[in-house]
Amino acid sequence: MINVIVDGACGRMGRMIINGIEQAEAMQLVGAIEASNHPHLGQDVGEIAGVGRLGVSVTSDLPAIIDKCDVVIEFTSPEATLEHLQNVVDADKAMVIATTGYTDEQMRRIQELAPKIRCVMSPNYSVGINLLLKVVQDVAKVLGDDFDVEVIEAHHNMKRDSPSGTALRIAEVIAESLNRNLDEVGVYGRHGMVGERLRQEIGVHAIRGGDIVGDHTVLFAGIGERLEITHRAQSRETFARGALRAARWVVNAPRGLHDIDKVLFGGNNSAESN
Repeated sequence: MINVIVDGACGRMGRMIINGIEQAEAMQLVGAIEASNHPHLGQDVGEIAGVGRLGVSVTSDLPAIIDKCDVVIEFTSPEATLEHLQNVVDADKAMVIATTGYTDEQMRRIQELAPKIRCVMSPNYSVGINLLLKVVQDVAKVLGDDFDVEVIEAHHNMKRDSPSGTALRIAEVIAESLNRNLDEVGVYGRHGMVGERLRQEIGVHAIRGGDIVGDHTVLFAGIGERLEITHRAQSRETFARGALRAARWVVNAPRGLHDIDKVLFGGNNSAESN
């Protein structure tokens, strides 16, 4: 039996993951974490998630319950993730991180801490998105510098970070395939007299509105033709399933920081650090 604590348990993704745990075999929820000022503190998280009473109360004190678990699944804010990651390292547990929107300094801290435990980290746990990453890597290599590359993402109006972590990862993968440095060639939105598009640019653009779960399109635009590759998430359930799959995998994984690619496809893992 894999014992799980969910950080961000009362959020949309947290509730979806709790539903998934209740339907899963050999997996049980043993803790639910929220911010110290959250209105649902002390309440039964099963009732909040709509699965009925589970006997697991929402708390803000991860260190007090972390010994109960095998793995922590994290869908919170960058600040909370760093705090919780330190808690997990101190307790020598496993962790699945799905939070996005980190600063460079926060990412460096994660890369220092996460290799000390068994940890999977990804901006997107969808099988389809991770297959898209493999496809665009190959497409970029074939098309080379003859095609302009633009990444367009769309999300709901409550998403805080922009562009999405997934869009950034797509742009990074394409830049690596084209032997470019995204820090030098990335263009994030355009406004005003920006001049002609430079051949090396990789554009990344964000749309926010309504309840869009998550759309990502990669546009390769050449002379006389263009190729568009799109993934549309129709439900957050796809992310929850992927996170639970990662949780099952990581509890028996080698110590280190792993990418979801290793979980889903068993291939090379550029994020792994031992």
